[in-house]
Amino acid sequence: MTANILAGGAAFVTFFFVFYLLRRGALREKYAVLWLFFSGAALFFAVFPGALVWFSNLIGVAEPVNLLFFMAVVLLVLVAVQLSYELSRHEMRIRRLAEEIALLQDEITEIKRLNNGE
Repeated sequence: MTANILAGGAAFVTFFFVFYLLRRGALREKYAVLWLFFSGAALFFAVFPGALVWFSNLIGVAEPVNLLFFMAVVLLVLVAVQLSYELSRHEMRIRRLAEEIALLQDEITEIKRLNNGE
């Protein structure tokens, strides 16, 4: 029972910490959805531990704790993939902006050269 209280408390704190970050604008909604979903699921399974046992039996997992570890690994993989996707998008945008700046600087240099020649 103590483990359920600890798990419920951790899930509750995580849930409200994500909401706090959302309110302050420190975390965007598209990143918070995954954290809110998994902290909500963790809170549900902490409050109703029989549901975790039932679900693990339903899908054929021998121990409910193995299912929890699997869900944690899935969460971390999803977060890593999401962050890699965002990083790739930002790298492409930064590259495009750097190329545009280089072209604009070249254009400014050409305009200055033409004005000095007149």
